[in-house]
Amino acid sequence: MRNPTVIVAGAGPVGLATAYGLAKEGVDVLVLDQEETVSTAPRAMAYLFIVHDGFERLGILSDLQAEGLRGDGMNLIDHATGEHFHSTLDAITDDVRHPYTLHLGQGQVSRVLLRHLATLENAEVRYATEVTGVTQDESGVTVQVSGPDGPQTVRGDWLVGADGANSAVRQTLGLGFDGITWPDRFVSTNIRADLGAQGLKIANWRIDPHYGAIIAKITADDLWRFTFRESAELPLDGLEERIHEHFATGMPGGAAYELVQFAPYRMHQRAADTFRLGRVLLAGDAAHITNPVGGLGLTGGFLDSFVLTEALAAVIHGTADEAVLDRYAEERRRVFLEVASPAATANKRMLFDAHSPQEKAQLLGGLRHMATDREFRRSDLLAMRGLITPSLLDAAEAVR
Repeated sequence: MRNPTVIVAGAGPVGLATAYGLAKEGVDVLVLDQEETVSTAPRAMAYLFIVHDGFERLGILSDLQAEGLRGDGMNLIDHATGEHFHSTLDAITDDVRHPYTLHLGQGQVSRVLLRHLATLENAEVRYATEVTGVTQDESGVTVQVSGPDGPQTVRGDWLVGADGANSAVRQTLGLGFDGITWPDRFVSTNIRADLGAQGLKIANWRIDPHYGAIIAKITADDLWRFTFRESAELPLDGLEERIHEHFATGMPGGAAYELVQFAPYRMHQRAADTFRLGRVLLAGDAAHITNPVGGLGLTGGFLDSFVLTEALAAVIHGTADEAVLDRYAEERRRVFLEVASPAATANKRMLFDAHSPQEKAQLLGGLRHMATDREFRRSDLLAMRGLITPSLLDAAEAVR
């Protein structure tokens, strides 16, 4: 490929979605990723209704529907009493075109996007290629990389950093990543078990300071994601043994299970100082990172990608001024700080914190109301639209 117009650092779902969206608009794109291939680690696996219209515009929704499971909402379980509160998405069937959650592994989403990218001649993906430096001037960006052929430089007009929480792009630019790191870690496991026989729905949150968990079905053949927390002070050595110890008393109904895969993750609430510095833009975890309760991390990353892709393509094609990219950076940072991060924090505390008897009674009363009052549930669900940034290409910014 000749010098690309846009270099995308990071071949996770956000980077690949951004690359594919730009390539479909006729922009030459090069994607760089330090990994050897698509990651199969147990990470995100649930995609909320607020991203499905974007998937459809991108042209991948039908593939994701074919490969994934459809979730009908969230089943909340109070571990202490065994009470279930099923908050279903039927309340918004008249309001949105895709009133369901899609369940499939993050790696599967990446593979779907890679298949689509492979059909375009103006897109290239290079694995095993690490970004080691970034410099820019008025006309473009030079990226230093280390790959199979040794150190090289790549030149493009723009760079999108979608290379995760430890973003080399963000760090090379010297941008801060302020916020907090929680004093605990999540242990994310993939297990094979018949948890439907134990009364679990396709997606479940279990509320308890010790047995709190996120338990969701990934595939029709009973592959489940089971995520719990532990103290970050515990050593990583011995983690697999501690998983089995936790499941010995924490597995619903004492069900038999096979541990297929597991990974530990620290949890953060952080955002970069800015999501744009000159000709470099940040998206996804490179720009902001949240604890995963509620699925707002990758959801936010996709919502970054959808609006950034449209804006950057318009700038490249000369139909919008570069100021639209500042609006992208400002608005997506605001949404994270004011909407996504507070919501994810509240979700984590609800699930895993110890509650006083009065707090617990209030919490359970609210969950009963949510599960039984359709209009209340509708209002709560539609409030999630606050995570979406509408198109930034308004008439005031169009070049005439």
